[in-house]
Amino acid sequence: MARRLRIGIDTGGTFTDVVALDEDTGELFTTKTPSTPADPAEGFGDAARKILGLVGAEASALTAVSHGTTVATNQLLEDRLDDLGFVTTEGFEFMLEIARQSVPDGYGNSYFWVKPPRIVPVHRVRTVGGRLDHTGAELRPFDEEAAVAAARWFREQGIDAIGVCFLHSYADPAHELRMREVLAREHPEAVVSLSCEVLREYREYERSVTTLVDAAVKPTMSRYLARLSGLLPAPLRVMKSNGGVLSAEEVVHQPVTTVLSGPAAGALGAAYVAAPGYPSVVTLDGGGTSTDVAVVLDGEPTLTTEGAVGRHPVRIPMIDIVTVGAGGGSVAWISPEGTLKVGPRSAGADPGPLCYGRGGTEPTVTDAHAALGRIPPHLLGGEIPLDVAAARAGVESLGAKLGLSGDRAAAGILEISAWNQANAIRQITVRRGLDVRDFPLVAFGGSGPLQACRLLDVLGLPAAVIPADPGSLSAFGLLTVDVRNDYVRTRVTRDTELDPAVLGATYAELEGRAADALEREGFPAGRHRFARSADLRYYGQAFEVRVAAPDGPVDDAFRAEVVRRFHDAHEALYGYCYRDDTVRHPVEWVNLRVSGIGPITRPRLRERPPGDGNPERARTGVRDVHFDDWTPTPVYRRERLAPGDVLRGPAVIEEFGSTLPLHPGFRARVDAHGNLVITKGDDAP
Repeated sequence: MARRLRIGIDTGGTFTDVVALDEDTGELFTTKTPSTPADPAEGFGDAARKILGLVGAEASALTAVSHGTTVATNQLLEDRLDDLGFVTTEGFEFMLEIARQSVPDGYGNSYFWVKPPRIVPVHRVRTVGGRLDHTGAELRPFDEEAAVAAARWFREQGIDAIGVCFLHSYADPAHELRMREVLAREHPEAVVSLSCEVLREYREYERSVTTLVDAAVKPTMSRYLARLSGLLPAPLRVMKSNGGVLSAEEVVHQPVTTVLSGPAAGALGAAYVAAPGYPSVVTLDGGGTSTDVAVVLDGEPTLTTEGAVGRHPVRIPMIDIVTVGAGGGSVAWISPEGTLKVGPRSAGADPGPLCYGRGGTEPTVTDAHAALGRIPPHLLGGEIPLDVAAARAGVESLGAKLGLSGDRAAAGILEISAWNQANAIRQITVRRGLDVRDFPLVAFGGSGPLQACRLLDVLGLPAAVIPADPGSLSAFGLLTVDVRNDYVRTRVTRDTELDPAVLGATYAELEGRAADALEREGFPAGRHRFARSADLRYYGQAFEVRVAAPDGPVDDAFRAEVVRRFHDAHEALYGYCYRDDTVRHPVEWVNLRVSGIGPITRPRLRERPPGDGNPERARTGVRDVHFDDWTPTPVYRRERLAPGDVLRGPAVIEEFGSTLPLHPGFRARVDAHGNLVITKGDDAP
């Protein structure tokens, strides 16, 4: 019988990972190939061909392809946002210039902060008359003549990507829809994004920037997805920042939702494999360019609508991820003050670290690991030989400038990299009101397990979990992801004045829009799932707390339950709440949200048969590895270890896509699903 394969392809900064699932047998196949930053579609095609060759199947065997992409992310991080135009309400042409009063973290005094260039300079902003109030009532009619003049000006200037955000269009989109009609008539070549379709909630500055980001990445994503769709004869689904996937035909109309596509897949894959033993964890996705960390609570990654990519606030629902420039390719350098720094600049995939032998000129984190013997002298089972001598020479040269030996310089590079990762984990736990010591670490990605032992030391974590095939976990995560789309409506109302009938009607409208989208994705009504939530705050506060809302009828009991959950969440986040003083501190409802979910069939996590308790069957030899000093260290093959096996450091555990250096004083136990559970000393995991 011919195979039926579903594959996930995750494009990273250094490698493109791919996992194939045989839908009939549940068998998994994994591999990876170097990324092609100049043309990510080429790496996508290479990965697909390689996995099909590994399985021995034709492209016709593919039933679906899920893809995590960094195309939109990279465009934003590199500030490739030229020739972008903006249309807004008359009198608000300086909205982007004024922005917000707040100064980014790290600047104690605004005197030292230089405001970055606006996403659209003021000379490319055009305004149109017409005004709505916050309820959507029209105060002044739409100025068609000014709209035509604006559209013709953009056409004459050759500005083909345009964002439209009118004041209070979240309440009534009529004026924005008319502006699109004018642009379609007067400037048909333009790509247009409307704020009422991108982000239908209040706060005009964030809504404007999110809309402009959508307009900026839409041409690039359209070309990229069109090319991918022609490579394989199977439906293409794209990972979204919110933890769901959507068909390429739909996501091309809302490309801003893909800005954290790759990291989101990794967090979901980690949550899925850790769930049987550890429902709440911190995830660490160590790649070649960066490290992404997230928190999973009760099996679900935490979400936020306060995210940003680079310097641009992007207020779409996304998995709450903190990214630091601490990947395997992060460059070690000396600051003007004469101190050693690591990252955020990366050697990436091309030219890559010194040990890749592709023309790299600066030592990286991977070079430090190679110089200390912590990774093998080749990667990907021998596909990529490493020039260890070049890595040592580069590290020694850097160390000489600091008065350090090569070994001490390499150890210093790794220590700085570990603390960069630890600070990212603190940012997503301690700053969110969570005790980092309560959370095991799930470390994955090609470079994620390399620092796992050191992070247990630095942060006092109870354990680290290294999944099977950690280098391909993000691609595996793509196979666990449901189809999902989000809908929001602003309804700023005090709880005491809230009419449950109006609340119910708004949720019903949002669920209706979600149901229509799921029908287009091929999910019949019986398979639709809806997840409600709401953003609430105390009256007078500037920001909201998002809480889950229950299913069932929207009545007074529903309203009371959501408010109770808000008090609980506020107390957990900030240490206090006003549940007993609602007269002086009334609750205010702000945004109502619905996620439409189309569930897919996930891979099954299979338990493996236990071994004989003797891990020596996996031992392949001994090599000198530097921990505190050079030590003859046994080397083991991960795939030969069996559940119940226990290893004690020092040891090195190698596999196709990653390596775990097990430091002295640590132990690793193989659990029933093949995960390595790392603890310090002889502590029980």
